Amino acid sequence: MKLIYAIVRYDNEDEVITALTKKHFSVTKLATTGGFLKKGNTTLLIGTEEEHVQEVIDIVKHECGSRQKITVNMPYISGSAMLNSATMPMTVEVGGATIFVIDVERYEKI
Repeated sequence: MKLIYAIVRYDNEDEVITALTKKHFSVTKLATTGGFLKKGNTTLLIGTEEEHVQEVIDIVKHECGSRQKITVNMPYISGSAMLNSATMPMTVEVGGATIFVIDVERYEKI
């Protein structure tokens, strides 16, 4: 048994969950926040047998294709100092997913 953690952008969560449930994978959704862009993410917990791990990864990969986005880093104030004062637009890669596959020692459904 494997536990797959798939961290996806909030924008992609519905498509990923729908595609996984169509293939009869059970999914638990947790709301999380990313560090770099400070945008909402969703961490999906998917338990499955080892032979289905690649199928889950392929579904996530298909629904979370990466793309470029133009963003502006807004300045913020910390105490009396202004930090991160650059407001130039920059292009960043968004989308995609971060996936962890963990061995499950024991599983019980009660």
